[in-house]
Amino acid sequence: MTRPHINVITAVQNASQRLADRHTPFVMNDWYVAAFGEEIKDQLLARTLLGRRLVFFRASDGRVVALEDRCPHRSMPLSAGTLDQDAIVCGYHGLRFNAEGDCIEVPSQANCPKNVGIRSYRTHERGTVVWVWMGEAEHADLSKLPPQDWMESAEWERSQGYLSLQGSYVRLHENLLDLTHLSFLHAKSFGTPDYAKATFESVIGDGQFALLRNVVPTTLPPVWAIPTGLTGQGQAARIVRSEFRSLGLHEVSVTFYDCHLPETERPQFRIRTAHMPTPETATSTHYFIVHGRDFALEDTATTRFMHDQLFMAFQEDVDGLALQELALANTPAEDLYEFSVAADAPAVAMRRYVLARQQSEAQP
Repeated sequence: MTRPHINVITAVQNASQRLADRHTPFVMNDWYVAAFGEEIKDQLLARTLLGRRLVFFRASDGRVVALEDRCPHRSMPLSAGTLDQDAIVCGYHGLRFNAEGDCIEVPSQANCPKNVGIRSYRTHERGTVVWVWMGEAEHADLSKLPPQDWMESAEWERSQGYLSLQGSYVRLHENLLDLTHLSFLHAKSFGTPDYAKATFESVIGDGQFALLRNVVPTTLPPVWAIPTGLTGQGQAARIVRSEFRSLGLHEVSVTFYDCHLPETERPQFRIRTAHMPTPETATSTHYFIVHGRDFALEDTATTRFMHDQLFMAFQEDVDGLALQELALANTPAEDLYEFSVAADAPAVAMRRYVLARQQSEAQP
């Protein structure tokens, strides 16, 4: 078959305009991961989130402070200054800003002018993760932050890491909602040939989107087979739920068991992975990851083995999405069209939701 008819291409392009993409402005009124808690200390940390430059530090009372990273005097990045007694001193002219963003001293004059300050952002630290509300601080709503009990529970062993993705966070969410790619992009890591053809179920609700896949029986890749002991050919069940929970959180839950044992006699092994994408720019993303398991607790060798194997696989996503971003950037608009298939239903619904959120937020 040659290139589709122009009418088909036009129809596909029109449909794509109803989906969020790399050109969609960010949704500000939501929680996104700013950093892991261990990154923020009593020193200045600069980070660009949703196209905005922020500076973070941990105050003497332990709370995480997030401020606009620009002095309103002559636009020097405040992150290039110094932290002194819970206040930032600009490295250019010495203006001092407190943890609320108020200017409290101008060294060149006796009186500090009123109403000279910088924007502050609401933060919330939960477990090992620091979240930031990128909209107006007074509108910060903790009910919009999905619970992640396993990320704090002593019944789960965890590891964490960070990857820099040169691609859109929307495409990362889409990638996580369509795990058909495990059989191909991850063929050398934790994908298996039978994964893409396994039966699946889509869940599409109000702001909640999930894909459920039962791969039974299957042969587990080493990252799961070795820690669980399910190393036999066709021995295991692999039950997967991949769910978009918010703009800043995608969670993958997997249960493994020996499908040859009676239901009442088989132990279950559970893993969960919190994929937490925070846009840096339209085409770059901070990719925070926390991985957990409810077996082999306090086994550091298993933790290291699984962490290393998983992050090799997650790097495959990062590399693949970066290549995708290059292809998008280098394709003329009139030649750019993308078809969707049945397995894309949750991802398409998610992209419609993100666009609707942005359009709603943009309305006066």
